[in-house]
Amino acid sequence: MKLGFGLYRHMLNTEHYNFAKQCGATHLVIHLVDYFGHNKENADQPIGGKEGWGKAGNPNEIWSLEELLAIRKEINDHGLELEAIENFDPAHWHDILLDGPKKETQIENLKELIRNVGKAGIPVFGYNFSLAGVSSREIGPYARGGALSVGMSKGDETPIPNGMVWNMVYDENAPEGVLPKIEHDELWQRLQYFLSELIPVAEEAGVKLAAHPDDPPMPYIRNTPRLVYQPDMYQKLIDMKPSPSNNLEFCLGSIAEMTEGDVYEATETYSKQGKISYIHFRNVVGKVPTYKEVFVDEGDIDMFKILRILKKNNFDGVLIPDHTPQMSCDGSWYAGMAYAMGYMKAGLKAINE
Repeated sequence: MKLGFGLYRHMLNTEHYNFAKQCGATHLVIHLVDYFGHNKENADQPIGGKEGWGKAGNPNEIWSLEELLAIRKEINDHGLELEAIENFDPAHWHDILLDGPKKETQIENLKELIRNVGKAGIPVFGYNFSLAGVSSREIGPYARGGALSVGMSKGDETPIPNGMVWNMVYDENAPEGVLPKIEHDELWQRLQYFLSELIPVAEEAGVKLAAHPDDPPMPYIRNTPRLVYQPDMYQKLIDMKPSPSNNLEFCLGSIAEMTEGDVYEATETYSKQGKISYIHFRNVVGKVPTYKEVFVDEGDIDMFKILRILKKNNFDGVLIPDHTPQMSCDGSWYAGMAYAMGYMKAGLKAINE
């Protein structure tokens, strides 16, 4: 197992590369989209909501091979490896999610993107097949000692306006109104199209597509259905298009928040199948619709038990803290991340010895 660090686009710089290295990370999982929403300081923990997180990018400009190679080289030059890119820009796939008129053009663009990712030597691309994206989060002093963190007390029922998906505006001139309501079967059919078209290309490119579970894992959020809101739904996704390239972005916090199943059983099941590409290593207290994110060592999950299961099943991927409570000091984000990374590094050392 390897220790990694997650960075948003505005964090792709020497300061954050060095910080990751100082914390003991060897690998990075990066976002090429920024989600600022409420404010830039909390960009590592996007909240979502009526105002969205910002604007989507240029729909006609997928990330080029040259751009990806330059980012990878910059990361390598700082002594780190680029393990994965996480999340498509909504501008690149909104009609795939919405079954809109541009979906065939967009799927061809995603194929080209995945080919570029493979040529750049980046092994994993994480995604979250969701209309509402991350939603319903609230900020409060939820972690030990009153550290600021995020949680949920109820699901957001505000319908998504036209021109928005995944909390980002892709069309400022969309007609007034909201997305029409669909049911779960329709969303699974849209996923089937996505996997059927993209997985063969990912196989040829040597890239693994890794699916994130719903966050929060509720059956419906913002009047839209969700896909993976119970642990066994991951199996449905895997079986829909069997392939070494059809993998999972395994978020321990989201799985622990689910109302059915067990986070240890899920970790055993999917790590034994070799389907986990990388892991969001974070802890929570409670289950939806009421949960709080807490420090890695104080939540409902026995994180050492998770590590022992992963070691037993020969998981050799990357663990990243994803996000963490912010400590009450200067550099609160850095302090919170350093605390999580120190715990993770010690945990890996302990189980390996």
